[in-house]
Amino acid sequence: MLKLMLKIKVVLLFLLLNLTLKAQHSKHIFQPKIFYNGFSLRPASVLHLHPGDTVQTETIDAMGFDKDGVQRGRGGNPLTGPFTIEGAMPGDVLVIHLLNVSLNRNYAYTSEYFVARSVPKDIMKNFKQSPLVKWTFNENRTRAKPDSSVHEYPHLQHFDVELAPFLGCIGVAPKNAKNEILSFFQGPYGGNLDFSEVKSGSTIYLPVFHEGAKLFIGDGHAVQGDGEIAGNALETSMNVTFSVDIIKMDSLPLNFPRVEDSVYIMATGVAKEIPEALKHASKNLIDWLQKNYHLTLYEATQVMSTSIEYTIAEIADPNVVVVAKIRKVVLNRIN
Repeated sequence: MLKLMLKIKVVLLFLLLNLTLKAQHSKHIFQPKIFYNGFSLRPASVLHLHPGDTVQTETIDAMGFDKDGVQRGRGGNPLTGPFTIEGAMPGDVLVIHLLNVSLNRNYAYTSEYFVARSVPKDIMKNFKQSPLVKWTFNENRTRAKPDSSVHEYPHLQHFDVELAPFLGCIGVAPKNAKNEILSFFQGPYGGNLDFSEVKSGSTIYLPVFHEGAKLFIGDGHAVQGDGEIAGNALETSMNVTFSVDIIKMDSLPLNFPRVEDSVYIMATGVAKEIPEALKHASKNLIDWLQKNYHLTLYEATQVMSTSIEYTIAEIADPNVVVVAKIRKVVLNRIN
């Protein structure tokens, strides 16, 4: 009986501690005034967050325009932040839960263009410039259609697409603290990943290089095909709500960002060209399977060779992003 009472007391103390910690988590509403065009340690933090805290904020579009059409930042993927996460140290993993990534206006812009990596040179000769094309959203912001352009689109009068909002940019201060890395680049720190799964309901894992991490977000996309082959997605402004956590060092070693949702685990790789980026993505996924699913390297060959999927997320920027992913329904069969 005494042992039972002791067990009950331990359980009650644990529940009380858990409720106390939850009560300490803060919810912040942050209205950005200044936007930055690079990932860096230099800017002063706009908020200091603790693990478990939630932030409700917004971003402006890639050209610097907000939800009201007012230009509030320079073009080139202006970023909201940076947010300092208390307790984050070099070697840790920053965990960002994207609770809401949603549209806050009724239009977006993209380019009338193909990037050089996406088509042969004889096609590229037709594009001396890349004028912007406006797309308008329907009333409930679920679909969009091209509205106007330099050229007429007689065959697209009834063409529309389903919207799937996501963040093009999410990243922390890079390892080299001396230099700012412009926000159209990407790397181990995250950055301009332009991966369409960085959306509501996804969890992003980023390596931490400096105390406090310094998290930035931006570059809202209403929808984008894989690769961002026009050089722009449907660029727009966003409402974003996220929460943060920390995985302490050695728990989940990380060389490149990872993304997880209810369907997939997804490992990114970044390099100058696709073959090398694909190798980084594969290695990132192997590490994940070995660490979290306790697979040997030889077991990983059997799981990945039968079940892996690749996405070319970004080819328009100086670096390319390839994602290696596996469905969780497959991983559920692992002991």
